[in-house]
Amino acid sequence: MEHITFSPRGVCAMKIDFDIEDGKLYNVKFIGGCNGNLKAIGKLVEGKDAKEVAEILRGNDCNMKGTSCADQLARAIDEKLNG
Repeated sequence: MEHITFSPRGVCAMKIDFDIEDGKLYNVKFIGGCNGNLKAIGKLVEGKDAKEVAEILRGNDCNMKGTSCADQLARAIDEKLNG
């Protein structure tokens, strides 16, 4: 299992931690941001295919910022999977 720490930009969350094993996401945790909503995202994506999760969350916008915590998770996954 590989642990990833990502520093999001343009959102309330200050850090995103997650693990990837065999292409699946585990232990997704956001530090900062909307606590309840971000915990829910972590629960919803647990054990799911990382590439599929990124496809679903990519481009999600929060308050016309051009990104969101969910979009930042997609970017973190993309960065990890695509180098």
